[in-house]
Order: sequence, then structure tokens, then C-alpha cells
Amino acid sequence: MSSAVSSRRSRPGRPGRPRHIPAYDDRLSGREQILDVAARLFVGRGFAATSTREIAEGVGIRQASVYYYFSSKDKILEELLALTVRPTLEQIDRVEAVATEHGWAAALYALVMIDTGTLAEAPHNTGLLPSLPEVRSLEQFQPYREVRSDLVDAYGRLGSHIVGHQVDGNLITHLVESVVASRADGVAVDEDARHAIATAALGACGATKEEITIAAAVTWAELLA
Repeated sequence: MSSAVSSRRSRPGRPGRPRHIPAYDDRLSGREQILDVAARLFVGRGFAATSTREIAEGVGIRQASVYYYFSSKDKILEELLALTVRPTLEQIDRVEAVATEHGWAAALYALVMIDTGTLAEAPHNTGLLPSLPEVRSLEQFQPYREVRSDLVDAYGRLGSHIVGHQVDGNLITHLVESVVASRADGVAVDEDARHAIATAALGACGATKEEITIAAAVTWAELLA
């Protein structure tokens, strides 16, 4: 055998591209299956205690196949974290545009309803992932922390417009994230519960009962219908 042929045969290719993803869940793509299993394991066992081998076994693929979709376990967690805030952040411009016609209370109500909806529907309650010690401290998760800070700032900005002075966005964020705690306790978070959280957020910013009623009506008519 020539050295050229030997070299070609020994040269590693792209790692682990799967020819077929077993039917973990036919509704999900291979990438989504990995994220779903990883979410369950990270929430249930923790990030450090979960290996890519266990994620692969949960999906039913080779460990090397995980690396076809994600270059590292960190990247899997980064994507799961992004999914807890991305749907809400993508709506901020649209939500703030509502304020032009309907007022800041409507904008804040809408943002809280969108955010609580994202957290209420997140598979395996992935809203718990930001509390992992690795996410709070490791440098590779700083981009997520910055994005989450943008969301906190948006809450503070909207609340400040309502009350007329500076509002700490963390106050509203903590109300929103009560969804995560409720789910962890086995309590379903339905539309009424989300409305109650949005009402509490507006009340904390000084909105009147009439403003809250109008805000809810506008949100359902224009953003959540």
C-alpha cells in the first residue's frame, strides 16, 4: 500500500457525522434531540455531572456524533441558555413600539407575558439552568450573562417610563422567574398565572388598575392573539 493511500485512510474526517438519528423523538431534528436530552440531564443532575457520552446514550447515537452538532458540552449549554432568553429578546423592539400608541404599561405587560410564556414552555424547565454555578462563574458563559443583563435593563427601562423614576429591572425579573420556581415545585403555570405575574410587575411600577386592564387588552389584541 502506498504511503499516500495510507495517509488518506488514517486522516481523521469530520467527527461523528451520524448517517441516521434513531427515533428518540421523530418530531425533533438530530440537533434538537441532543438539546432535549442535555436539558433533562443538566437540570436533573447538573452540568459537571453530565457527560457527552450520557447525552449520546440518551439520544441513541454514538458519543462522537454529538460533536457533529456541537463542538463541546459547553456549546450545548450555551444554546440551551440562549433559548431561555432569545424568544423574548427578539420581541423587545416590537413590544416597545406598542408603547408609542398604547403606553408603557402595555409594553411592559406584553414583555412579561412573552417572557413568562417562554419560561413556562421551556422543556425540562431549562429556566433553572442560569442558576448553575458554572453559568454564574465561568468565562465562557459571560456572553449569556450579558444578554440576560440586556433583558433586565429592558425591564428597568419600561418600568421607569411607567413610574417616572429609575426602576431596578431585577425586581421585575425576579417576578418573571417565579415561573421557574413554580414549575420546579410541580405547579403548572397557565395563562392566568402569567397574567397575575404581569399584573404584579405593573403594580410594582405604579400602574393603576385601569392601566393594567388596558395593557392586558392591548397585548392580547395586538401581540398574543
